[in-house]
Amino acid sequence: MRIAIAGATGVVGRHVVVAAEAGGHDILSLTRRTGHDLERGTGPAGSSLAAALDGVDAVIDVTSVGTTSASRSREFFIAVTQNLLRAERDAGVGHHVALSIVGIDGADASYFAGKHAQERLVAAADVPHTILRATQFHEFAEQMTARLSLGRMLTPIPVGRYRPVSAREVGVRLVEVAEAGAVGRARDLAGPREERLAEMVRRMFAHDGVRRPVVEFPLPGP
Repeated sequence: MRIAIAGATGVVGRHVVVAAEAGGHDILSLTRRTGHDLERGTGPAGSSLAAALDGVDAVIDVTSVGTTSASRSREFFIAVTQNLLRAERDAGVGHHVALSIVGIDGADASYFAGKHAQERLVAAADVPHTILRATQFHEFAEQMTARLSLGRMLTPIPVGRYRPVSAREVGVRLVEVAEAGAVGRARDLAGPREERLAEMVRRMFAHDGVRRPVVEFPLPGP
């Protein structure tokens, strides 16, 4: 198969690339580094995204945006998803695979608002699709501290318990989903053990020798 990976250099994307290459697939990376602007819907040197997807069998979308703003998250995911789906339809791509988040139903705040909007667009499109929902990654603790730390004073962390899964496992499953063909909704993917996010951050700080208070606060969403 020829598989295009949107967000191929991200936390999950790089694992998708490794898994796809291990499976013998031909890979097309859709990133800014390769000249693809998914938010604007253009390929290298301003060419069409549809032209870039010519001959592609499946697109795996693992794009993300570093924001906690609901409006910015919606703006990003709506633009990227619409552009990908339009290009896929024009290029005759047979399968769109989107990574989403377990518990996203009804979420309309923060980053989750954009993921919810993404799911709705994918489900309503005329491109055959599969949505795989996964719980937060083990790397989520590091991502949250990078976004929310207030200097060296403290780190506010959303209240919540998760069953974290490894980004590598998610990458492998996404390739399996692409290989299997469109089913609409794949079975959710979650880790084996429930953990409190604040405790995940504290363990990470202890491992890295960081001495900084971790304070929990409520955040709407999964």
